[in-house]
Amino acid sequence: MTLAQPSPHTPGPHSPGPSFPLRWERREPPLPAVAVLAVGAAVPGLALAARERVRAGARLAVLAEDGPGLPVADRVLLVLGAEQDLPWADGARYLGRDAGLLTPTIARPEPATALWRRALGAAEGQLCVLVPGRALVADPPVPLTSGEALDPFVQPTGAAPDGGADGTS
Repeated sequence: MTLAQPSPHTPGPHSPGPSFPLRWERREPPLPAVAVLAVGAAVPGLALAARERVRAGARLAVLAEDGPGLPVADRVLLVLGAEQDLPWADGARYLGRDAGLLTPTIARPEPATALWRRALGAAEGQLCVLVPGRALVADPPVPLTSGEALDPFVQPTGAAPDGGADGTS
């Protein structure tokens, strides 16, 4: 997963051109949730809740930026799935899909959402997430095959060196 802090003054690697400031406006009505994002100290709670949802039969996919060398504040866990299957966790944000970009369900980026996907350099088929203070671009994950794949992320200090969230470790 590529993790980047949005920089309104630096266009994405595939989109030379003018820069523009990012502003957020309240969205009414909210978007339907398709993902939930936790950053920093919220990661273990979301990992635990997602693990329980998978064990209960929910079909979820997970992207993680985590590891033993990553500061706790920089850890990221993104859980994707059907709205009714998504877990809840303190400090996590629900995201909806708007013009190919995952944004908070209750906020709309300005200028137009479609411009941000291009500015972040997301290729066709990649996931692109934009929330206040953070942007993520990644290839879509495969669904988890086991809730135990989330065990390394439940720890508040980061994943084990050999842990993975794709269900293959």
